[in-house]
Order: sequence, then structure tokens, then C-alpha cells
Amino acid sequence: QVQLVESGGGLVQAGGSLRLSCTTSERTLSIYTMAWFRQAPGKEREFVAAIRWSGVRTYTDYADSVKGRFTMSRDTAENTVYLQMNSLKPEDTAVYYCAGSGAYLPAIMIQQRLNYAYWGQGTQVTVSS
Repeated sequence: QVQLVESGGGLVQAGGSLRLSCTTSERTLSIYTMAWFRQAPGKEREFVAAIRWSGVRTYTDYADSVKGRFTMSRDTAENTVYLQMNSLKPEDTAVYYCAGSGAYLPAIMIQQRLNYAYWGQGTQVTVSS
């Protein structure tokens, strides 16, 4: 059973930065798509970013609300993916979840939660105004 563990959340002022980490319990060769979702109080969980690798190329995708501010990356040797969050806004406040899929997901499928079999427990990010 693949386990995902997030870290790096916290409290930051608007305009500040945080870096979230998600470490998997297995080698990334068994996971081909990883993503970050977030859920604010009273709202549904929404897609934030994804990284996909086909063995030849790596692709990253972002929600429009975070494009240009957030960057997702991975470190294969550490079995870890990161979400660098800059220029944070109060509306970025949420619990952030890491998700993984054993399949290489096409772009049309990366935003649907049901396509991810593995989930972390979440890490709280709070941005004060």
C-alpha cells in the first residue's frame, strides 16, 4: 500500500511563500502522476497542480488560480514532490492534499479526484491578510 506524507504547511502573511513536500513510501517508478489538491472550509476539494512523467518527458499542469505563483517539482531520488507557493493570498488558505496515481493520466483527467488512488492526510496552509 502506497503511503503519502505531506509536510511544510503553516501560517504565513499574504505575499509570503511556503514549500510543501509529499514523500511516497514507494519508489516513484510505481507512480506516474502526482498532484496537489486543496480544500477550504465549506468548499469542495479542488485541483491545484499535477506533475506527470511518461519515462521520456515530465509535464506540469496548474489550476488557473495558482498559475504563475505555484511551481510543482519532483525529486526522484528522494521519492518526493514539492509545491513551491509564492505570492500567497488569503484565498489560498486550505488543507492541501497530495495525491498519486499508478497511471500516467492524460491532461483531461488530472483534475478529477477519482483518478487518484493514493492520498495523504493533508497539511494546513493559512494565509493571513
